[in-house]
Amino acid sequence: MPSDRVLHVVIGEDPPGRLDKALARDLPEEAGLSRVRLARLIAEGAVSRDGTTLGAPAARVAAGDRIAIALPAPEAPEAHRPEAIPLSIVYEDEAIIVIDKPVGMVVHPAPGAPGGTLVNALLHHCGESLSGIGGVRRPGIVHRIDKDTSGLLVVAKTDAAHHALAAQFAAHTAGRVYVALVHGVPDPADPRLRGLRGVGVEGGGGIVVTTGLDRHPTDRQRQAVTFAGGRVAVTRLRTTETFGAPPALALVECRLETGRTHQIRVHMSYLGHPLVGDQTYGGRRRAPARALGPEVAAAVDAFPRQALHAGTLAFNHPLSGAPLSFAAPLPADMAAIIALLRR
Repeated sequence: MPSDRVLHVVIGEDPPGRLDKALARDLPEEAGLSRVRLARLIAEGAVSRDGTTLGAPAARVAAGDRIAIALPAPEAPEAHRPEAIPLSIVYEDEAIIVIDKPVGMVVHPAPGAPGGTLVNALLHHCGESLSGIGGVRRPGIVHRIDKDTSGLLVVAKTDAAHHALAAQFAAHTAGRVYVALVHGVPDPADPRLRGLRGVGVEGGGGIVVTTGLDRHPTDRQRQAVTFAGGRVAVTRLRTTETFGAPPALALVECRLETGRTHQIRVHMSYLGHPLVGDQTYGGRRRAPARALGPEVAAAVDAFPRQALHAGTLAFNHPLSGAPLSFAAPLPADMAAIIALLRR
């Protein structure tokens, strides 16, 4: 088949019996080919031994076999168009790019948002520097942030970087810390919180929430806490500042051990401390005018989106292994409402 480049692999001693497993073991890590992509390349006739095509993943191999893998040139993504959208780039090299995503930007094109997304912007910014992730020239989205949440995310520019980053996120070794403005004050000494299933306390005033998360039984656009199935979700949080007399709002630091859809928003609502401005999980919760003053309470109630910011991101570089850590300041709207509360 026509190819952009050819990888040559020598099968090592005592190989697995199957071609796909042997290649997965003996391919250099920098090749960045997943088992799924290897299987596809085998099925497409791109893998050969001594000029003979090996068309089955279960083909037998032996130590010393010389295998050639013809890698096609990365395809251009049909559905996603490059768009000249400004990006706030915190860090970039040949393998990754770290973005401070603004409020209102969708990460990935979808039926309701076919353009104007982070992916469209990255396709324009990165251009030919993107390698073929999964065989398609596109940025590798490893984790996402809701449209109306601001802050940091890392994107892979190569297949190898994508696989390595995905492994870190799957193993929960990447560090993600969010800042949230919430109703009420989460207090580990609160007997109501201690009585909630899945809620525990930690040293230093910390609270840990461990539940399942699954689609809401009646509203498919929402997530819901469950203790029968779903995907395990763990959030660690602590209150860093309170506002009002008596305290009526709090600034909370949330550390994600897992990264499920809407995880912080659902967990904070489950605790009875929904995020300010969260129209989906906050119900009709209003800021108390007696504690904050009428003007400040009105400003809080008018906050137009969930008050959530991905402020810190830490991981090991997917190629060098060097530890990296990034911080992004609060966006203007959150900084303004917090300044008002402090006054």
